[in-house]
Amino acid sequence: MNLAASLRIALIALRVNALRSALAMLGVVIGVASVIVLVSISEGTKQAVEEQIASFGANLLIIRPGSSMFGGRRGGAGTADPLTDGDVEALRTQIAGVAGASGEVTTSSAVVFGGANWTTRIVGMNPDYLSARGWEIDQGRSFSAAEEAAGRRYAIVGQTIISELFDGASPIGQSLRIGGQPFEVIGTVMERGDNNWGQDQDDVIFAPLNTIRQRFGAGVRVTQRDGVQTVFVDIAPGENSDRVIEDIQDLLRIRRDIQPGAEDNFFVGNLAEFIRAQNETESQLGLLLAVGAGIVLLVGGIGIMNIMLVSVTERTREIGLRLAVGARRRDVRNQFLIESIVLCLIGGLAGLVVGVGGTLVYAEVGELEIAINPLIVAIAIGASALVGVFFGFYPAHRASRLDPIEALRFE
Repeated sequence: MNLAASLRIALIALRVNALRSALAMLGVVIGVASVIVLVSISEGTKQAVEEQIASFGANLLIIRPGSSMFGGRRGGAGTADPLTDGDVEALRTQIAGVAGASGEVTTSSAVVFGGANWTTRIVGMNPDYLSARGWEIDQGRSFSAAEEAAGRRYAIVGQTIISELFDGASPIGQSLRIGGQPFEVIGTVMERGDNNWGQDQDDVIFAPLNTIRQRFGAGVRVTQRDGVQTVFVDIAPGENSDRVIEDIQDLLRIRRDIQPGAEDNFFVGNLAEFIRAQNETESQLGLLLAVGAGIVLLVGGIGIMNIMLVSVTERTREIGLRLAVGARRRDVRNQFLIESIVLCLIGGLAGLVVGVGGTLVYAEVGELEIAINPLIVAIAIGASALVGVFFGFYPAHRASRLDPIEALRFE
């Protein structure tokens, strides 16, 4: 019997018992759909995290003041003396493998241009800041170290500021007022969108560090004239981050006069490593969920086997008749095996439709990142076919081993 005839008979057999066939393939549908939904969400989350790492800077270190000690009592995080411009310069020039370093102070302020006003985040920075944080200039330019040291009132604006204050027009050369003080817009940065925490990264204005400290004073929350809230260090590509971190810790311990054996009063964090660790945790969770979906698929396969065994029992006389008129045992085995595979493939295709549709709906409702991987879809469909082969083989083999005489006598 050729393949086309076997497929036709298989479809007829499934159509005769349509309800039973639908119930049998339900487990396969749920299993395939679950695999596609869970893996797509997991892959989407992983891509979003990788994009977030790139937006922060591929090799970015964050240094902040730690806790202080007063009379044997420990203060909270950030209560130690702030880092300073001198620390930033030492990190930039004395640590091998550092591509750039920048201090940062932040505040928020009302910004006015013409008749429009907007409250946004103001970031005071050194010239290395944008490259260290992975920002790219879109229009205009950044400022130089000399301009930063001189306290020039320059501003580099994000895309949200352009939209809210300039109605999408180029702001280069325009003067806006930040906290009532005029700043000239000399550049804009490329759009970056929301980060993983839902914060609009484009709702920001960058300005020279000295300018922000001088003009906003207590608003930047540093206790020294040359203090910074945070230091960002960009590790050069190919450098050993662990070695660079160790060198930074040694240098800062010397500069902050920390005695041997005493705890550091500063914190050095590798943000990319933290996010990657978070990504690994989410990936492991996604893997566990995918395994759970695979178990559902296996349970569906057991259901297929049960249905096929019932079918063999119901069609015992038909099998005996075919064997009696000359059908080969392998033809009978292949016929039932094909029915099992067709049943699972139909279930797999239905699961594909449900899975892709469910993923798109879930992403739309939950506003989540998704990534439907064609390879995973192919694997899921292939797995459903393998389930048909694996769980259909025993019923098919049992059918092929029936004795024709006994089968014809079966009531």
